[in-house]
Amino acid sequence: MAIQISTPSPLPFPPHVSLALQSNHIYGGDVASLPSFRRRHRSLGLYCQLSEHLTTSQIASPSRTRRIDKSLLSVSETCLESELWAATRLRVRTFYDFKEHTFGIEDHKRYLSEREFEALKERVAGKRKGFRRVACINATLPMSLVLGLSADLCASCKFSHNGEDRVVVGTLDLNQCLSLSDEIIGKKPEGIGADIARAYISNVCVAEELHRNGLGYELIAESKRVAENWGISDLYVHVAVNNEPAKNLYVKTGFTLESDEPAWQARFMDRPRRLLLWTGLPITYEL
Repeated sequence: MAIQISTPSPLPFPPHVSLALQSNHIYGGDVASLPSFRRRHRSLGLYCQLSEHLTTSQIASPSRTRRIDKSLLSVSETCLESELWAATRLRVRTFYDFKEHTFGIEDHKRYLSEREFEALKERVAGKRKGFRRVACINATLPMSLVLGLSADLCASCKFSHNGEDRVVVGTLDLNQCLSLSDEIIGKKPEGIGADIARAYISNVCVAEELHRNGLGYELIAESKRVAENWGISDLYVHVAVNNEPAKNLYVKTGFTLESDEPAWQARFMDRPRRLLLWTGLPITYEL
């Protein structure tokens, strides 16, 4: 699923990074400088390439999908650095296909994660120009539950809080802003105050081992609750035109088509054509 934004000049990249992190989005925001990872299809990197995974509700075979006890699931906004790091690790794990037996691959994964982690902290702290607020919303489960499903997921995406070890199994960003860079701009609301009442969802992903557990729906529902508390009236998300599972997720959660990306722009950006989906929210300001 997709979304994006404007950023300062990117930091220098080592020669093995041939895809991606020079830009800022993939399914819905920016990567190392804003909300999400932008998809590039120029050449394969030495260590990895951007994944063709369908985020959130990717179709998974029963043998690879495990049902979970959702009474143990927590879905909430976080500013906790250890949890932001775990969310970053899940995004890198999801949005890239790594050549696992390449020398130095773990160092490369950490490099990608550290870049996005610093950018995510900056966004959440309100230090990113053009954004009024950014929330990182995560779905987490106790590590004891996830350990039996995937030791690798636990090792990559675990964090500790109040004496409990948990694992980030789904994540997204909610961005209160007028627009995301290199993306279709929402039309609602119009006039003064649009920067206050408009928001975009980005960086939506769920751990592959836990697809088809409804975690994407839980994340979208929580993002709507947070957006309502912010006074958001118009919520947007970008999605690739060929990403049917993602489109189904958004339609089922109340989004409708507002506009689509011109074919020439998609060719210029070297990516699948985007759709911009919209949903209206009741305005309930915090007192």
